[in-house]
Amino acid sequence: MKRIPEMYGSLVFNDKVMREKLPKDIYKALRKTIENNTHLELDVANAVAVAMKEWAVENGATHFTHWFQPMTGFTAEKHDSFITPMEGGQVIMDFSGKELVKGEPDASSFPSGGLRATFEARGYTAWDPTSPAFIKDGSLYIPTAFCSYSGEALDKKTPLLRSMEALNKEAVKVLHLLGQTDVTGVTTTVGPEQEYFLVDKELYKQRKDLIFTGRTLLGAMPPKGQEMEDHYFGSLKPRVAAYMHDLDEELWKLGIPAKTKHNEVAPAQHELAPVFDTTNVAVDHNQLTMEIMKKVADKHGLTCLLHEKPFAGINGSGKHNNWSMSTNTGMNLLDPGRTPAENTQFLVFLMAVIKAVDEYADLLRLSVASAGNDHRLGANEAPPAIISVFLGDELTDVLDSIENDTFFGKHAKVQMDIGASVLPHFFKDNTDRNRTSPFAFTGNKFEFRSLGSSLSVSGPNIVLNTAVAESLKQFYSILKDVTPQDMETAVHDLVKDTILKHKKVIFNGNGYSDEWVVEAEKRGLPNLKSTPEALPRFIAPKNIKLFTDHQIFTETEIHSRYEILLENYCKTLHIEAKTLLEMVRKDFLPALMKYTDTITASMAAKKQVLGLSCDVEGKLVTKLSGYYADIYELIEKLDADTITAEGMTDFLEEATYYHEIIIPTMEMIRNVADTAEELIPDDILPYPTYTKLLFSV
Repeated sequence: MKRIPEMYGSLVFNDKVMREKLPKDIYKALRKTIENNTHLELDVANAVAVAMKEWAVENGATHFTHWFQPMTGFTAEKHDSFITPMEGGQVIMDFSGKELVKGEPDASSFPSGGLRATFEARGYTAWDPTSPAFIKDGSLYIPTAFCSYSGEALDKKTPLLRSMEALNKEAVKVLHLLGQTDVTGVTTTVGPEQEYFLVDKELYKQRKDLIFTGRTLLGAMPPKGQEMEDHYFGSLKPRVAAYMHDLDEELWKLGIPAKTKHNEVAPAQHELAPVFDTTNVAVDHNQLTMEIMKKVADKHGLTCLLHEKPFAGINGSGKHNNWSMSTNTGMNLLDPGRTPAENTQFLVFLMAVIKAVDEYADLLRLSVASAGNDHRLGANEAPPAIISVFLGDELTDVLDSIENDTFFGKHAKVQMDIGASVLPHFFKDNTDRNRTSPFAFTGNKFEFRSLGSSLSVSGPNIVLNTAVAESLKQFYSILKDVTPQDMETAVHDLVKDTILKHKKVIFNGNGYSDEWVVEAEKRGLPNLKSTPEALPRFIAPKNIKLFTDHQIFTETEIHSRYEILLENYCKTLHIEAKTLLEMVRKDFLPALMKYTDTITASMAAKKQVLGLSCDVEGKLVTKLSGYYADIYELIEKLDADTITAEGMTDFLEEATYYHEIIIPTMEMIRNVADTAEELIPDDILPYPTYTKLLFSV
């Protein structure tokens, strides 16, 4: 078995491989493209393609694919072999620079929000040289962007790269004003923590709801859930430990820096956390991580569930987006240093983020909106739908002192003494953790905690990068004509003014409390509780202006994405409603009737043979029959409501109808069915119970 340093990145065409395989002049030209976002010449692309192909073939690859991220939220790939036929029935392995930099997949069958008609099929994929190529399943994977024949972005990578460039441009300009003239580039970095569930594959295959929707639409709670809090950080069960071991190795081979693994709060729930990476690479890595999680699970006789709420009644799964900004000279712009009150540069960039979150809280909220995530946000297990910023006591005190022009008394480092002399002493962190905050400062980065577990992290980071770029652009316009001798005063005034305007978004308390909902409304913070409420903010004039000013999206691209997101929401709930109807009609009601008939037959025999009273059994039959009647009436309503929704042509109207009419009916069906399930023996139930699903691995 390979040692980890030898294994790590062994299937990646990374910098080490490029140094070995490329001529020096070609390597330098490619590095210049990667580091400075300059154009890649065809002769350089040809040389890179030859080296990339030779390396891939050496490592067992026979095909290549342009790997891209359409608006489905998943990845897409079309594989072509390296073979080129020659005379005499021979073939050679060939790969050109043209094939490396451009592909032509069909663009008509991916979501486009009306940008492409079915007969307008041509689309293009373009190589992203800043995200390394890799080998998987015998193919060379080339990370690419995806656009239409007329140039519109049809993917999640293109606008992400645009947003990174926008922030880079504005951040460098501000840093030069602050005296950091040696900085030529600023990149955003992300470390997305990933939560997931593992269930036995054979049990999974018996649940239509898990197969079709990723979550259970029926299912009564087991006698024990997560209330004992014994699963969180608990010892790993053998099957789970074996799975995690193999998952780490597969991720490490692909250069994905999987770092932390542990049990999460709910039974059968777990988490994987990577080390941070450049944002577009981190997005690619997270998409790969979700795919590989499922493949490795399958090999272990397990199924990995990435739905935000696979099991009602216990915690769902999120994805925490740890975001920061770093310069090409090695500075973390969100590192307060030892004296945050005196760190002018840190305060400027901190306030740029706070201003961005306050002004574009609606965009941040809609960037994490989905049918699955609606089950979590605001449900006292995930951050609330109200977007606010947690800073901790020390930074809040720093900002208070600037706002009020008072002296900031430094918070001394507090040495922790736990009381047992054998235990080591250590210093307490300057900030606590606030699990109820959607956007929390955690030392040298911000943790955006509202993302759902199945979500591509591209969308939230597009919003975050662009909103912060806008803050920095405005800061630059205020400071650009200030003389060097007046800069310190001007920056102080800028920070103070920003605090006064945007401190309403700072909240260090309990985001789950009812009092915070009332307080947030007083402060004027939006509370967009559902996806149909949130998505229309995408096309609000201020948000269209933000994206078009920074050339992240055209107005046409914004409207297309708005349509796609609404349509996806409607399709998701339509599939859930149809699945529930099928499960109840074909499986649950027959099982309920079977058990009712069994009790009825037992009553008849008891009366006839023994002449005994059957009052208890009679009460049970009455109960079961009542549940049957209630469920039957509700599924008739759900069926009719679903047909009504199918006839709607306006996506927002349809999405609102699903949220306000269909979801409540589905919940009523579930409530009655789950109550009845508690009375039905397991051998009569048509699907595995929560007890089996959650406690069998």
